[in-house]
Amino acid sequence: MNKVAIGVFALVVAGGGAYVMTVGDGAPNLSEPTAITKAAPLVEVAIPATFTEQQAMGQIAFEANCAACHGVNAAGRDGVAPPLVHKIYEPSHDGDEAFQRAVALGVQAHHWPFGNMAAIEGLTRADVATIVSYIRSLQVENGIN
Repeated sequence: MNKVAIGVFALVVAGGGAYVMTVGDGAPNLSEPTAITKAAPLVEVAIPATFTEQQAMGQIAFEANCAACHGVNAAGRDGVAPPLVHKIYEPSHDGDEAFQRAVALGVQAHHWPFGNMAAIEGLTRADVATIVSYIRSLQVENGIN
């Protein structure tokens, strides 16, 4: 092969790799399974037999905004984020306002080795209240009051 062909081949490979890594806009493609979405849950979570309307809305909001890191049913993700169905997050330790502040302001890591949590944009206080209602229902079902 001549030097020009090798150079063109290298550029094509590098450009293709860059496109795959950034999916065009620099953001990861969350529709594709990744190490984050494949990470094992950290705890087993028992699910309540029924949810109130508010808890059901909270489940939908949680799945759309929180589950990518905190796992399905708030069970945590190994190497990603902690379970929210855990004694650390019981109401007497982390009240509902702690969740509101975490979403609005982010959280500096202090209980777990997962790193800091960034603020989550696009959620109202009412949205977060439904998410907290869902999390609290899971906690109660799992003996965390």
